[in-house]
Amino acid sequence: MKLLFTNKIVIFSLLVCCCFILIKCGDDAETASKNLTPPPPDGQFIFKKFCTACHGPDGKLGLNGAKDFSKSTLTIEERIAVISKGRNMMTPFQEILTPREIEAVAKYTQSFK
Repeated sequence: MKLLFTNKIVIFSLLVCCCFILIKCGDDAETASKNLTPPPPDGQFIFKKFCTACHGPDGKLGLNGAKDFSKSTLTIEERIAVISKGRNMMTPFQEILTPREIEAVAKYTQSFK
């Protein structure tokens, strides 16, 4: 009888340990999924990669008809539209950059004022 009681305690202890392990694994999975969220795009990095050839590093170069950002009166929405669709000789970036990247670049171009 004592052996049966001891076996029940061992089984119960193992079940409790398994429950703690499963709960902990669930917490780790939730934490891991939160860490998979990409960081916000870096508008300055994207601008340097795609835009400085015509706009220059300070937004004033004006090559190939590129506008001087220090004089621009475009709203953020208008900037997003121009970056997405292009204008005159400017490449449309809607197939190259994500909407979040385009918005980051548009916000970065406002820093040249």
